[in-house]
Formats: sequence, C-alpha cells, structure tokens
Amino acid sequence: MTDAPEVQKLTTSSRDRNETRASLEQWLIERLGPDADARITEFVVPEGNGMSSETILFDAEWTEDGERSNHRLVMRLAPAADSFPVFPKYDLTQQFETIRLIAEHTDIPVPEVLWDEPGLETLGAPFFVMRRVDGIVPRDVMPYTFGDNWVYDASPEQLWTLTYSTAEVLAKLREIPDPTTTFALLEQPGHESESPLRRHVNDSRAWLDWSVGDEPSPLLDRCFQWLEDHWPEVEPPATVSWGDARIGNIMYDDFRPVAVLDWEMAALGPAEIDLAWFIFLHRFFDDLAVLFGMEGMPNFVDRDEVIAAYTAISGYTPTDMDWYLMYAATRHGIVFTRTSRRAAHFGDAPMPDNPDDAIMHAPTLEAMMAGTYWSDLAARQK
Repeated sequence: MTDAPEVQKLTTSSRDRNETRASLEQWLIERLGPDADARITEFVVPEGNGMSSETILFDAEWTEDGERSNHRLVMRLAPAADSFPVFPKYDLTQQFETIRLIAEHTDIPVPEVLWDEPGLETLGAPFFVMRRVDGIVPRDVMPYTFGDNWVYDASPEQLWTLTYSTAEVLAKLREIPDPTTTFALLEQPGHESESPLRRHVNDSRAWLDWSVGDEPSPLLDRCFQWLEDHWPEVEPPATVSWGDARIGNIMYDDFRPVAVLDWEMAALGPAEIDLAWFIFLHRFFDDLAVLFGMEGMPNFVDRDEVIAAYTAISGYTPTDMDWYLMYAATRHGIVFTRTSRRAAHFGDAPMPDNPDDAIMHAPTLEAMMAGTYWSDLAARQK
C-alpha cells in the first residue's frame, strides 16, 4: 500500500479574526437597530477558508418583540482580492438570491437566508448571512473513500439511501418551471444567441484561460477539443444547475439531505451537467483511494444506478452521459490548474515543471478520451 498523502499546507484568509468579528457585530447592531441590543456570542472561522468564498460560523443574540433569543448563523464572505481566488468573480448577491429562489420554488432543503450585504464598507467584501443547519458532511480531507468515517462504514442500504435521496435533489431542480425566467439572474447577458450548453462550456473555457494565464494546460486544451469533436447532437433544454453537485456539499441526517450548500457555481444548463458532476466527483475520490493502494468505494454512486434512479424519479432519461462526464472531469481539471498556481503563488508547494502534472486525475482524463475508463472501472466493480 502506498502511504496516504500528507495534507498540503494551504494559505488561507489573511483577515484579522478579531477585527472581522467586531465589524460584523457592529453591522448586526445597525441592521437590527439599537433596541435589539445585538451581540455576537461565538465566532468560528473553520480551517481551510480562503480558496473560495469564506464560511464563518457565529452565534448571536438579540431582543425582538421584547424577547431575548439566540441564533446560530453562517456568513458567506467573498474572498479577499489578494487571496488568489479560484473563480474570476464572486457574486454573493446572486448566490443569496439563488438560494432564496430555490427555497421559494422547490422543497430542496437549503438554509434560510437572512441578509445580503453587497457593499464593501463593513468587511471589505460582499457577504450574506443565513441560518445554520445541523447535519454531517462527507469529508474531503482525508477523502471519505479512504475509510474510517461514517460514509465508508455505512451499510449498503444506507449508502443507497444517500445516493437515491441525493439524486432526488437533482431531479427537483429539473422540475422548476420556466427556469430561464424564474432564475433570470443566472443568465449571461450578451450570450442570448448561444444555447444553454454552449454558454456553459464557453464560460468554462474562459475560466480555464483566466486560471492558467500565460502558462496553458495542453491536457485541458485537448479535453476541450475532445468535447468539441464529440458535441451532443441534441442539446437538452436549460434547467437550474446547482453547479457543485456533490455529496461533500450536502449536510445529511440519517443519510438524507438536510441542507444543500455552496451555490457559487450555479448556472443555467442541461440537467446532465449536475448529474455528471455528482457521479464524477465520487469517481475522483474513489480513484484517489486506489492510487494510494486502498480499496476505495467502487460500487458507491455507481454511474448506471444513479442514472436509473434519476430517470425513475424525474421521468427524464439523461442523454450523452459519456460526454457530460468528460465535461465534468475537464471542469474539475480547471480547479486543479488554479489551486496549483495558487499554492505556488503563496509558496505552499512548488509548481510542477509540467503544469498538467498538477491535475491529480490526469490519467482519468486520458483514459476517458481514449474510451477505456468506464470499462476498466467495470472490471474493478465485479
């Protein structure tokens, strides 16, 4: 067995926690008014913040209608300009409104959003506040596929409950009527002549170009060319795409979702985009376990079972899933191109001589383009 990887040091937010807490408390006092006598009683900045939107947990108390009450809250804060962020822009108001509209038009469990602060005066960056939800999240570090955690130790029945109930979340997104009108905030101005899929892929290509700067990724360039060469003959209509549809962004209770989180990649696009991301992100973590000589979880979030469950729930049969899974793997490669450059920028890790060596699933991308990835996996699942 290969030794498990060490957890890489990551430079996170440089914001002063005490100053952030004081500024947030003053903002809360002004927001609720002097009679509320608002106070922050606990303030926690989880480890690993700063690569994307920051998440801060805090408890507060205030007086309302003559009653003193306690509130468990979460703040999502745009990254500082000097934090070498993962995405070129962070529209926190769009995230806030997306979550609000999801709650209004579906029964998907999302946190209750309370306040949106688009200005820079309070914390130097936009933020919003929502209520905290209790639940447990499949871990990323070390990945749940490495063992010794509640997902890995679950029974087959429990894992199927988790898989099926997560597929239900994705199916409910497709049920939103007239999504391009209801979620018009997700439209990209100036791209009205393009299909939803074309807009989505073009945005991903622009994200890659921004991420690599003057040092291109030959592998991801080939992946995008593969996508062009194998473009679906029929493009499904637009739905609301969560964007980061993976179990690591869901809080569960009894293996069922109680809070669907992280909507910063939300967009309009075919339902297959989220379904493929859901399947591929597990494949990535499972392949990582195998790379380090572990058994992994090859039969969890099984591609065929997920697609069959989604079809049974929604009545819609996804199309061209080989293509959408390749697209998911390509987009995940963009994440690595950016985070590797971020690590090098802060001196956390050297940049490889070959920039594509920073893409941890580069062999998967090669196998997908060669058409061997899924057959090799099927042999392992037996």
